[in-house]
Amino acid sequence: MAETETKHHPEHHDEDVHDANYQAPPEKTIEEIMAADQEDESLRRYKEALLGAAQTEIIIVEPNDPRKVIVKKLALVVEGRDDMELDLTGDLSQLKKQLFVIKEGVQYKVRIDFIVQREIVHGLKYVQKTSRLGVNVDKMKHMVGSYPPKKEIQFYLTPAEEAPSGTFSRGTYSVSSVFTDDDKHIHLEWDWTFEIKKDWA
Repeated sequence: MAETETKHHPEHHDEDVHDANYQAPPEKTIEEIMAADQEDESLRRYKEALLGAAQTEIIIVEPNDPRKVIVKKLALVVEGRDDMELDLTGDLSQLKKQLFVIKEGVQYKVRIDFIVQREIVHGLKYVQKTSRLGVNVDKMKHMVGSYPPKKEIQFYLTPAEEAPSGTFSRGTYSVSSVFTDDDKHIHLEWDWTFEIKKDWA
């Protein structure tokens, strides 16, 4: 599905995902980036290192997918434990059936695996809203950054978060996630769930 065809979740209001006062810089192609500031040798070397193979070839990892950003996987990362992963390439409506169990009070991070192809993407953002029993209890917004096309999977790892703890914090939480950018392209939206328990079992 192309970016322009992606529908917004009603709970994701524009002001939640994008700062109203922030004016994104103009979107530029790789050719425009390379053509600018040619006289600045250090800047030219920096851009060459940043763009890598994308300077000389159009990198297309999945030819049948017209999107520039293809989000592949979400993982919950807890030190000392295997990553808990969600495959984001299939039927997203089924994700809520895959319940993550998180031990209360642990430190965890969220990792997003994604592919960038065709063109550089500017100002990627990851926004996550968490609710319980229909009430919003947490929201995180992370600036992921700008990424050039690469044949390899790229990833973003959030700073550590602490899971809720205590008797009243235990239970099931609903999460709505959005992977977007400065130009307000919604690359992917998905809903998932986790349960806070006293222990991992």
